[in-house]
Amino acid sequence: QRQLLESGGGSVQAGGSLWVSCVLSQSTYAKLCMGWFRQTPGKERERVATIEASGHASYSDVVEGRFTCSRDSAKNTLYLRMTSLTPEDTGMYYCAATTRSGGYCYTTLGDHDWEYWGQGTQVTVSS
Repeated sequence: QRQLLESGGGSVQAGGSLWVSCVLSQSTYAKLCMGWFRQTPGKERERVATIEASGHASYSDVVEGRFTCSRDSAKNTLYLRMTSLTPEDTGMYYCAATTRSGGYCYTTLGDHDWEYWGQGTQVTVSS
């Protein structure tokens, strides 16, 4: 059974940087859309960044210019580089992947469209 295994995250002061990454435990020949989501207590999970099989990345407005999403398709690994962090970036970060959209990360993809989810990794930014 394929799984997404996350690593990274941690605690940092405002203005600092962190990495999170995840790897798909078993390779697939299907094209993957991969992405990062985050959730904080009392809020709905929000989409932070996605990256298509082509390598095209998209970001939410609140992280655009500060976060960089990248992938190593040969290693089925997804990365998120986070810079200029603020306390509002604090939350549990989840990676996700799906083959159901042919490698495209449509904005209309709902939670049920993502096949695989990571276990989550905590990011805490202190002021």
